[in-house]
Amino acid sequence: MATRNRVKMIFPSNSENVGLARITAAAFAAQVDLTLNDIEEIKVAVSEAISNSVIHGYGEQMGDIEFEMVLTEDCLEFIVIDYGRGIADIDLARQPSYSSDPERMGLGFVFMESFMDKLLVESEIGKGTTVKMTKNYSIDQTH
Repeated sequence: MATRNRVKMIFPSNSENVGLARITAAAFAAQVDLTLNDIEEIKVAVSEAISNSVIHGYGEQMGDIEFEMVLTEDCLEFIVIDYGRGIADIDLARQPSYSSDPERMGLGFVFMESFMDKLLVESEIGKGTTVKMTKNYSIDQTH
């Protein structure tokens, strides 16, 4: 699958950067003819993934978040990598209403999974987490 475009950003785990990633993802997704609803769903999924890195991955600590966007012939990929705490039980973390923070609703992975066509989560305690989200599109939708 040939890459048509790719952007990679690295930024600190400041909550202010969630909005930056969200807007950048929308602009990147606008390269293909998606519906406004599709772009809104991408923005929510990206926001949730970046927020998880800020809140759960790093907490009060600061660290880098890598955000990569890839456009191929038939899909958009959004990859979020942090080098924070990691997730002890990915299956449990993906359950609705589960959160390691009792003040949070625990719907981040639920939104990511429902708004994207594919969600892959890899994590290792003390080493971080990688979230890869894929949104498919039809080839005839390209500009």
